[in-house]
Amino acid sequence: MTVLVTGATGFVGSAVTRALLASGEAVRVLLRRTSDQGNIAGLAVERVFGDLRQPDTLTGALDGCRILYHVAADYRLWTPRPDDLYETNVAGTENLIRAAIAAGVERIVYTSSVATLGINADGTPADEETPVRLDDMIGHYKRSKFLAEQAVRRMVAEGAPVVIVNPSTPVGPHDIKPTPTGRMIVEAAAGRMPAYVDTGLNLVHVDDVATGHLLACQHGAIGQRYVLGGQNMTLADILRAIAVMVGRRPPTIRLPHGLILPFAMLAEGWARLFGTGEPFATVDGIRMARKHMFFSSAKAEQTLGYTARPVEDALRDAIAWFRANGNLTQP
Repeated sequence: MTVLVTGATGFVGSAVTRALLASGEAVRVLLRRTSDQGNIAGLAVERVFGDLRQPDTLTGALDGCRILYHVAADYRLWTPRPDDLYETNVAGTENLIRAAIAAGVERIVYTSSVATLGINADGTPADEETPVRLDDMIGHYKRSKFLAEQAVRRMVAEGAPVVIVNPSTPVGPHDIKPTPTGRMIVEAAAGRMPAYVDTGLNLVHVDDVATGHLLACQHGAIGQRYVLGGQNMTLADILRAIAVMVGRRPPTIRLPHGLILPFAMLAEGWARLFGTGEPFATVDGIRMARKHMFFSSAKAEQTLGYTARPVEDALRDAIAWFRANGNLTQP
């Protein structure tokens, strides 16, 4: 039977699609007609067109499907129209899962995010059980993903066969947009990040996240969530590792968050006025950077058999892909 993947043209979704094809699955992908299909060019997938915000377009996409991987999301830390995030991430997820239940789908893997999890004040890695509230969510993206996961949990209580995965910060090849983290890697590798702020991230190779999705489908428990992460690193250490890989000097200037915030406000105002798209620095991004976003994947490792390769491999693969894709010139 067929497996349906949403978000297959995106960064994580295309990695999940490739992992499924490599495992021998027959894959169908749900696309919007306006989607850039570069990430799935040449892949042996069945393409169907629909929109998560239009329930009547989803029924045909799910016909004959045994498994659904719902990876699609509106991943923007800033947008001039925040309602777009809620319409896609919350209402769209509800529309799709209802349609999947009606179609008799046996298993659903829902891609959430560590953005929905709590953060430990002492900087120790958080996990699936770290307490968190909606009021803790910074910005519309995090709020929309938190509300979407809450909606999924309610549907699980009503019988939806959903396993939830919470990827941390994926890096690697096929970051076609690129993501905010991908943009940071490009700027750092090009020598355009002379300074940094005190923050931390959990970086993981996107292909390990994709494998984690398949493991969650095979071994995950309905209603449970699993962090799919890699290595916790400060931003200074990330930039230092990138600098070594491209033969540049790492930045040594540490900037206070308060100094960057006015710049982010100005950048957002410029983007709103001139329609230039998401700015490199956003107010919500700077507010999030005040915390070290460190996470533990122990539950996925022990329950699913999940593993993550060294983060240096992820950064090296990302840099190589950005260079080959024309995002990054040779140093």
